[in-house]
Amino acid sequence: MSFSVDVKTELCRAPLSRKCCAQAEAYGVLLYCNTFHAAQARIVTENGAFAQRLPLLFKKAFRLTFDSLPQGGGKQVFEVLEPDKLAALHQTFGTDPRAVALHVNFAMLEESCCRAAFLRGAFLAGGSVTDPRKGYHLELATSHHSVSREVLALMRELDQEPKSAQRKGNAVIYFKQSEKIEDFLTCVGAPLAAMEVMNAKLERDLRGKVNRRVNCDAANLDKAVEAAMSQVEAIRRLEKAGTLITLPDKLREAAALRLAHPEDTLAQLAQRCDPPITKSALNHRLRKLVELGRG
Repeated sequence: MSFSVDVKTELCRAPLSRKCCAQAEAYGVLLYCNTFHAAQARIVTENGAFAQRLPLLFKKAFRLTFDSLPQGGGKQVFEVLEPDKLAALHQTFGTDPRAVALHVNFAMLEESCCRAAFLRGAFLAGGSVTDPRKGYHLELATSHHSVSREVLALMRELDQEPKSAQRKGNAVIYFKQSEKIEDFLTCVGAPLAAMEVMNAKLERDLRGKVNRRVNCDAANLDKAVEAAMSQVEAIRRLEKAGTLITLPDKLREAAALRLAHPEDTLAQLAQRCDPPITKSALNHRLRKLVELGRG
């Protein structure tokens, strides 16, 4: 099951308690569904929860039943074909069925709860969202370009900042930031999905920090190994030249410890000195040995 399906299933659990909100949600559905004009309203969905909600939604909103219902699985088609029912829908929304372009009647969306319900209906009919573990993208697509422009303005009034585009004849409003997607999902009634987006982002950020830390540790380890090898080579050269035995006791001790424990870190090696010394002091002695070995 996809994340989009999960989100729509959660949205369909929202109660149909207020008629004004039911009408606003149905309005969003009709403006973002497959077809809505003077001769037909046609809603197509593959989401089972949405298919179960639609008859209840239209009954609550308009006391209206569909003229055509789904005939089996797969894509489920709901249609309103009777002229009287279609006229009642257009009258409710204050739209002119003969108009070339549909527009949003903002008088239907004066209350904040109705605006949220409207956007919920729009997402149920024409929306999708990517699994946040793979990426961040939520969009609403409709063939009604005027509607899309007006919904974009509505969302900006709600302090949401989506972007817009044209794709295959459709007008698309979309988000690509996880925080914006969280805000939208919370607004329309999917707080659990919003939390999942947040958790996915936290997990991704944590994984990135761990990877950076591992890479940093690996780089530091490589540097430490390279330094230790240089120290061993320098000490071997001093030993071969007979110079090592002439050096001060502290340098000879450091040389002996490095040869005996080539894989130790500076801190570990410093603790092996008698008496133990600081890492900085040991580093100074080893650097001196490397300088002498190069000479």
